[in-house]
Amino acid sequence: MPRATPFAHRNLPLLLLRAREAVMRHRRPSLRAQGLSDQQWRVLRVLAEHADGLETGQVAREAHLLGPSLTGVLVRMARDGWVTRERSAHDARRSVVRITAEGQALVGALSADIEAQYADLERHLGRARLTQLYGLLDELIALQEAGDECAAHELLETAA
Repeated sequence: MPRATPFAHRNLPLLLLRAREAVMRHRRPSLRAQGLSDQQWRVLRVLAEHADGLETGQVAREAHLLGPSLTGVLVRMARDGWVTRERSAHDARRSVVRITAEGQALVGALSADIEAQYADLERHLGRARLTQLYGLLDELIALQEAGDECAAHELLETAA
């Protein structure tokens, strides 16, 4: 029998982590077969959607990786020929990361299997519920980011 707790709501962060792990459990074998870690896949997926490349900080934000972790990931990915890094033409203090043709080929090799996994998920949940899930997650993210912006704004106002 579950113990009584002071919480009225379920543990949303834990549920989101469990959902992520449930999805990734089916995705990881394909990634590992190609020699990719979860983090490397996130970087490739982000860069595949940005043909002109992204500054390193933007890659970190979009792939949800901390800067020091991203540095190691990018070193290995550049070594394996999946990405390139070069100084920004606009600001020499920054670097731009681009996916290579080999990285694009890897994304292409994985895309059919990953799309099949999404199709299976859609068959189980139904298109409307999967679309609703995407919408709810987007809304949750936007709500939290708006809260972060409000908190940062309030912090700046009180510091002034």
